[in-house]
Amino acid sequence: MIVLAINSGSSSLKIGLYRVGDGEPAPLFSGPLASIDALRAALADKAVPAPQAIGHRIVHGGPGLRRHLRIDAAVLQQIEAATPFAPLHTPVAVAAIRHCAELFPGLPQMACFDTAFHAGLHDAARVLPLPKAWQSRGIQRYGFHGLSCESIVHHLTRTLPQGLPERVLIAHLGNGASISAVQAGRSIDTSMGLTPSGGLIMGTRCGDIDPGLLLHLLREQGSDTERLATLLDRESGLLGISGLSSDMRRLHQAADGDTEHAADARLAIRMFCIAVAKQLAAMMTVLGGADLIVFSGGIGEHDAAVRAAVCERLAWFGIQLDDARNRAEAGGIDRSISSPASRCAVQVVGSREDEQIARHVQRLMA
Repeated sequence: MIVLAINSGSSSLKIGLYRVGDGEPAPLFSGPLASIDALRAALADKAVPAPQAIGHRIVHGGPGLRRHLRIDAAVLQQIEAATPFAPLHTPVAVAAIRHCAELFPGLPQMACFDTAFHAGLHDAARVLPLPKAWQSRGIQRYGFHGLSCESIVHHLTRTLPQGLPERVLIAHLGNGASISAVQAGRSIDTSMGLTPSGGLIMGTRCGDIDPGLLLHLLREQGSDTERLATLLDRESGLLGISGLSSDMRRLHQAADGDTEHAADARLAIRMFCIAVAKQLAAMMTVLGGADLIVFSGGIGEHDAAVRAAVCERLAWFGIQLDDARNRAEAGGIDRSISSPASRCAVQVVGSREDEQIARHVQRLMA
């Protein structure tokens, strides 16, 4: 089967064309949305086969959509209704669904939800400490980066000699960032909550914050809900702390220099690394320890300095990195970076959301 995967993120929109059979999905074409014209040209020239189905990454489907399924008018309506849960992501995804319906009329389209992987959270993780009546309104912990986590679990299960370890911590660190606790292949807790704004410090999102601060901003500082939404989701996080950028690469450059932003850039990096280490330690408590820590996402896969700083703060648990392997890019994205003496294995594993979308589409079509 030929599957077109559409990956709508908070800061990017990627496309990938895959041939999916009995083995792993084989990439035929990939790139940012800007390359859609190149894909059209390749399809017109028959340089690549035409897609038979389309899969979309949908960050949040609300309380009613917690499994991957085929998109029809009713499903699209539910996705649109869930926009307030993920306002940075859903409008882009809905626009992509409508655009694909115009480009490929009649082709089946599938919704692959980031929340599906976390649908089985135990009550102590899922229920938020609010009056019980609010649960019936869909107010609960949903969790995100589920397609990334699914792809990592799939990869580890297939490639590790002893199979997937019992207790795995997945640190998906990118413009959006989260930590997930995986036990026997199932998500049992995760740092993001009702929306993708919760949990860790992120590129432009503040993560968890004192709810009293929000009341203070509303009551005393003249803010309204729209201003708060902009502040918390678009002006905070690494960008807000540094006053410079949400891009960790630029922050490293500034931190190493002698500019007006150097001190704030160093502070943003340090706060991010501490937040990741604290959340990993918290999830160790949930799992009763850890057998494997996985770094993924743009920062997790490519930033050796951040990985080292995070793991240094977890040395109390017996975690030790092999510095040469941590810094060596020659080993590829998927590699072990822990020392043989480390109490817990540490690996870098590439996030393969697009491939996971392709797998789900094939299964749903079957």
